[in-house]
Amino acid sequence: MPALSSSLAENRLHPSAQTHQTIATVLVSTEGYSDNGAYGKRKSEVLGSGPGGVEPISAFEVSKGKRLLQVGLAIVYCLFAAGIVFGYAALKPIMIKEGIYQDKCTGEEIEKGLRVCYEQEIRLNFMFTLAAVATNVCALLVGTILDQYGPGVSGIIGSILFALGCLGFSFAKQIRNFDPYPISYLLLALGGPFIFISSFHLSNAFPPHSGLILSMLTGAFDSSSAVFLLYRLLYEHTHGKLTLSAWFTAYLIVPATILTLQLTLMPSGSYKTVGELVCQAEVEEELLHEDHATGDYVEGDNDVLHLHHESRSSLIHEIDSLLGGKDAKATHDRKLEESHESSGVWGAMHGMPINRQICSWWFVLIALFTVIQMTRINYFVATIRPQYEFLLGSYRRAVEVNEFFDLALPVGGILAAPLIGYLLDRYSTFIILQILVVLAAIIGSLGIVKDSYPVAIAGIIGFVAYRPFYYTAVSDYAAKVFGFETFGKVYGLIICLAGLLNLSQTGLDALTLRAFQKDPRPVNLGLLTASVVVGCALVGYVWRSGRRIKRFRLGIEAEGAREEIMPGGSLSGYGGV
Repeated sequence: MPALSSSLAENRLHPSAQTHQTIATVLVSTEGYSDNGAYGKRKSEVLGSGPGGVEPISAFEVSKGKRLLQVGLAIVYCLFAAGIVFGYAALKPIMIKEGIYQDKCTGEEIEKGLRVCYEQEIRLNFMFTLAAVATNVCALLVGTILDQYGPGVSGIIGSILFALGCLGFSFAKQIRNFDPYPISYLLLALGGPFIFISSFHLSNAFPPHSGLILSMLTGAFDSSSAVFLLYRLLYEHTHGKLTLSAWFTAYLIVPATILTLQLTLMPSGSYKTVGELVCQAEVEEELLHEDHATGDYVEGDNDVLHLHHESRSSLIHEIDSLLGGKDAKATHDRKLEESHESSGVWGAMHGMPINRQICSWWFVLIALFTVIQMTRINYFVATIRPQYEFLLGSYRRAVEVNEFFDLALPVGGILAAPLIGYLLDRYSTFIILQILVVLAAIIGSLGIVKDSYPVAIAGIIGFVAYRPFYYTAVSDYAAKVFGFETFGKVYGLIICLAGLLNLSQTGLDALTLRAFQKDPRPVNLGLLTASVVVGCALVGYVWRSGRRIKRFRLGIEAEGAREEIMPGGSLSGYGGV
């Protein structure tokens, strides 16, 4: 999920409804100013209309203090709600101590004094599997609602879903007609993406610092898994008096606060992206030049016309200031061009119909690799304690590893963010994919080593750094290969397929517990082998295709050079006669 942030933020084209009073007055009073209505028409083309017909908004139309408050509060509530379901490894021991699903254990299993019986393990893990699948699959739904109705509505939906999930856990003991736990955890999982993704546009509240804001929001998502770690510590400190019901009843304050903020302080629509602001400034400058060229401003003595001119000049100045100066566009374009050149795969499938894109090996291989990696990631999160109980031969050591993981997961995502950004900015997609495959092989190999506590800790460290790196790299790959025009559909389909096929995790749990007698190594080895095989196929295809793309571009450049030489030049220096 965090990986969606930068790409979606760049493509969010529907700003909010507030309007700067002076500019609004001028625009209304001069809408039919030119004879052919050029200004009104071009203004409409540039600004467009956001979800629900709400007029777009630029960041300078809202006070700096209010924008800072909006960004700060979004980071805080994402920290408490966006991805808490991924802290399942810390919540699971509490659910076991609370005796959830213990009634599913057989008499024989109870007599043996098993900490977790087979059916209990399967049902608890299925609860997380369902939530993980929903988190990924619902990205398509969230994007659709966000495009249609804006971030305000999306945030409200998210807070309501999250509140229903908390209520489900609060009254779970009183519910008899159906199993409330999977549904309640599912609702928490659905609420998170609505809350998180609807916050992406806030990165455009301060365009020069959009990357920093996005990284902070993504860091909040990663760190939100620590919520259940905090609960587990409180649960142990109170010797079990802070029950699941009491915790989730108190936690209702989080969705209630988010709902209140969405209805009051947070914008109902999105802030404009850098690209939109640059485009708006260019059109305003063009129209200003037209005024001078036609003599309308010089010769006209109309007060409204004069006010219109001054307002347009002021608007251009405010946009330039917001972007960091007049050279902002050139700098922005230069960085984009450098990024495209260094990727090695930029434009491979741009402009292609969506059906051709998803039938290409570019899509098939990255989708397969994502399915395998996501299955590995979620299988590990759901089964970390029983895995290391077997691998280390000690329940106490397994608990220690589990506790280290609970702390490392949120911290690792934050600490790894600068390195991830550095790698993606500096290296080609081919190199990034190689790194992904090599790391997957190393981390997978650590998961089949028995009786080594240092190896277990090394595996945890590798896992918590690899997880955000992988999701970000896949998002980056999809944007560069398929283009932003179809990014939402392509990336959403990759994550959706991976999420749906993650339902196979229940089968992997059954294999581990029954067929392999709690030994996780056969399943880990199978996933490791699949990762390496598919990963090498992906790397090989990208390498071969990247060379073709490079040769094509060199051919285009050479063709352009010949066209410049031909009119009066000589080709003798290039093998001519």
